[in-house]
Amino acid sequence: MRLILLYLLTLCAIPTVQAQLKAITDQTEYPFWINLPNQEVLDKKAPVILFLHGKSLSGTNLDRVKRYGVLRAIETGKEIPAIVVAPQLASGPWNPDKLLKLLEYVQNNYNTDLSKVYVCGMSLGGYGTFDFAGKYPDKITAAVAICGGGNTKDACNLATIPLWVIHGNKDYIVPLSESKKMVKAIQTCNPDANLTFTVVKGGNHSSVEHFFREDKIYNWMLEKSKFIP
Repeated sequence: MRLILLYLLTLCAIPTVQAQLKAITDQTEYPFWINLPNQEVLDKKAPVILFLHGKSLSGTNLDRVKRYGVLRAIETGKEIPAIVVAPQLASGPWNPDKLLKLLEYVQNNYNTDLSKVYVCGMSLGGYGTFDFAGKYPDKITAAVAICGGGNTKDACNLATIPLWVIHGNKDYIVPLSESKKMVKAIQTCNPDANLTFTVVKGGNHSSVEHFFREDKIYNWMLEKSKFIP
């Protein structure tokens, strides 16, 4: 009897993975996963986190998007109090216009908080984060770009939103100089921009993925909100 009770207690102690992950493949130009938070969050207007993957997860097998990043964190037990949207790119760079249409689809079909919309990405997804937030800063509350880069012409737009840039100093795939270039351009446009730049000592292109499995970036994003007239 004691063994049975111990076994049941052990099962209760194992964190349960959210069972609200759904693939949507025929509504927007990018197929995507959507993960819904618990009902308490859904009953209110829910924040939205858009995750953009890197080049290695591109293709036509949507399951690849689960290999790292926000979905991987969720599937290993992390609970994120937001609607998480993770599209897949077939090839090439992320297209800001297509991402906006995807975001608008989610906002039109779910009870979302327009004052809490976040985008984050890694590698090619970091470039996509800079590009999307740079073109549509009015649609974004805050952004996190990990081991990516962007176009300096977007610097003044990016200076209008809270932005956290993360890059390892041992990244030999996307060099640290790519993030430094963007940070310098943003600070040149506005020295008082709400910009955080984290250089991870010893971090390489893949090791910085651990940020998605920790609370820091989610807490940082979700504490930000913007005024919606």
